[in-house]
Amino acid sequence: QEQLVESGGGLVQAGASLRLSCAASGLTFSNYAMGWFRQAPGKEREFVGAINWNGRVTHYAASLKERSTISRDNAKNMVYLHMNSLKLEDTGIYYCAADLRSRILRGDRDYVDYWGQGTQVTVSS
Repeated sequence: QEQLVESGGGLVQAGASLRLSCAASGLTFSNYAMGWFRQAPGKEREFVGAINWNGRVTHYAASLKERSTISRDNAKNMVYLHMNSLKLEDTGIYYCAADLRSRILRGDRDYVDYWGQGTQVTVSS
């Protein structure tokens, strides 16, 4: 059974950094482009960034590009999101996503094959 499990969320102070991890199982991980989305309270789920199957291509939301880095380790079936200089508005649930067609690299969530359950990130002042 295909599964994505996020970890690394929690309560962090504004200005700090965090690293979220996503462990994939039950799928041929290296076939999939992987991405991160987030959803703030009362808002729609938004694209954070994505990485292609071999890690050589990344794409980020324009507003987050300067503070975000996505990486992956195909040997471990893991994808990571590192964010620095966290702001209060970064608070939300962060979701990992897998897309076989790689349209996630355009920020498109409509073709996501698998979603994780999400991990809560709360940024405090």
